[in-house]
Amino acid sequence: MRGSARRTGQSASAQSPAIPVSTVQVPARNVTMKILITGGAGFLGTRLAHALLRRTQFLGRMPGEIALADLARPAADLVRNARIRHLVGPLVDQCSAFVSEKFDVVFHLAAAVSAECETDFDLGLRSNLDASRALLDALKEAGNCPRFVFASSAAVFGNDPGLPLPLVVRDDTLPTPQTSYGIQKFICEQLVADYARKGFINGRSARLVTVIVRPGKPNGAASGFLSSIVREPLSGRPVVCPVPPDTAVAVSSPDNTIAGLVAVAEAEWATLGGRTALNLPALTVQVSDILDALEAVAGRASRERVHFELDPTIAGIVRGWPSAFDNTRAIRLGLRPDPDVISIIRQFVSEMQS
Repeated sequence: MRGSARRTGQSASAQSPAIPVSTVQVPARNVTMKILITGGAGFLGTRLAHALLRRTQFLGRMPGEIALADLARPAADLVRNARIRHLVGPLVDQCSAFVSEKFDVVFHLAAAVSAECETDFDLGLRSNLDASRALLDALKEAGNCPRFVFASSAAVFGNDPGLPLPLVVRDDTLPTPQTSYGIQKFICEQLVADYARKGFINGRSARLVTVIVRPGKPNGAASGFLSSIVREPLSGRPVVCPVPPDTAVAVSSPDNTIAGLVAVAEAEWATLGGRTALNLPALTVQVSDILDALEAVAGRASRERVHFELDPTIAGIVRGWPSAFDNTRAIRLGLRPDPDVISIIRQFVSEMQS
């Protein structure tokens, strides 16, 4: 996973000049805005909706109606909220209706996740590529140049035999994804960059790292075990870790991830520094560090509920992801990595008890 040489090659979009100021729509102040969150019933979509509902100002305006588009209904408290409208069904089938909506801000979080994209190639193309293209085309046709935040992934980086990963990945490190999921995310980054270049959207992409600790049942992400090895032991259940304890990973808490998405949405072009996707801050740890933190918070018995059984497929995917990032651009937006894993686990425990 670690190469000795650093790569700093830029994509074509990184070399293009910033979007002309004349094409960036500046909203009037003190007027409510319409926001769309795709994947709005999911873990991050739900948290983002709650974060926006708590705000009195967002991009100089009052957040008004928030539409949550997903395959499932959102949480009950969101359904009951008068400012929330939920749209249920495949995103690709809903996009034509967005033309007349003229959303002011769009957070595009909906996606099929890493392991399921490897298992079902066509699912990944439909959910990640086709749906994103349909959404961008609908916003283009709407004609009001909404601010658009695409939730990309650190999986766009990979350890290519001809171009090894550097020890530290920068925003301008050349992506060489090694999974279908990573390739689909990188294609969408380039679409966002080009639609922004043409003035159809005010677009920006944020590369998320693994978010821990996720509640509920595991999803189809290859990184899902990083939440399971904390969540299940805290509930008194045994769990299998499919990678060696010295596996290095980049993680972020839910709160820090949402703060990153909001900051990327609010950033102006001079601060954002162009259309190249921005790596959100990441805490670099080994799996053993996570277990040390689990033991510190919940005791030795919790740690002993974690057993190691190597899964070569999962281990191969995770080893191909970067684990250390240069966060220079993110720091300009006021963002920082989580201080340590103990604070992340305590955040999860606090939410479980509330």
